[in-house]
Amino acid sequence: MRAMWKGFITFGLVTIPVAVGIAQQRRDVSFRTLSRESGVPVKQRRWDPVADREVGPDDVVKGYEVAKGRYVTVEEGELDRFAARQEKTIEILQFVELPELDPVYFEKAYWMEPQERAERPYVLLLQAMERAGKGALGRFVLSTREHLVLLRPFDGMLALQTLYYPEDLRMRDHDEVADRLKGIEAREDELAMAEQLISALTRPFVPEDWQNATRRALVEFLEAKADGAVVEAPEEEAEPAPVVDLMAALKASLAAAGPIAAEEEAAPAKAAPRRRTRKAS
Repeated sequence: MRAMWKGFITFGLVTIPVAVGIAQQRRDVSFRTLSRESGVPVKQRRWDPVADREVGPDDVVKGYEVAKGRYVTVEEGELDRFAARQEKTIEILQFVELPELDPVYFEKAYWMEPQERAERPYVLLLQAMERAGKGALGRFVLSTREHLVLLRPFDGMLALQTLYYPEDLRMRDHDEVADRLKGIEAREDELAMAEQLISALTRPFVPEDWQNATRRALVEFLEAKADGAVVEAPEEEAEPAPVVDLMAALKASLAAAGPIAAEEEAAPAKAAPRRRTRKAS
């Protein structure tokens, strides 16, 4: 594992040397902005719209918007005092029941690896947390930023999960939606049918079954275009019609789910439509 941070986990008087490495990386297709004429990447310029000229790195300063269109400028030296102090310790502050933390608080995951000759205390903490079914909350400084973190057992090792703070959540949007739904009740017969449908569609989670079909189709398109193929656009799928009779839709869904539930090896995700290609003449 490529370590991006090395330090210690402490809980009580126990200290465990660990290394932290990135656990997630999006595999989205990325693009550069090219000049249509020359085909090379274009450069972004710093532009002052008032002076109508390009400005250099020494001519710019950070600004914080205190009101609409009104900024207070801040020099780098003024921000240094607020940078989190670099630490080499993840101090466990408390243990929690894992179901208490909703995934809405999860930000980014990292793998935690014991450093050399630290395997036994690492395994001790891992197995104790597995037996208790608990996670550990602590604080962690990475690149001058302090994070609230959750340490949790994951498939035979410890994972570190950075968490959003409560002020990071857009609770106003949540409250607006929750308020709209107050007082709306589903009928008991509809609930029973929906529970049957959920049961019919329930299968063990196998990560390998879930592939990024959109990315695969996009890469195939780009590779075919690079080879000189003329790529035909896929046929657009019709948008689903709004549900008029909810009970009838549930019954039809349950009927359709019957054979699907029995086929354990069936792919759970619908693949993106494949593009037909033909070689350019």
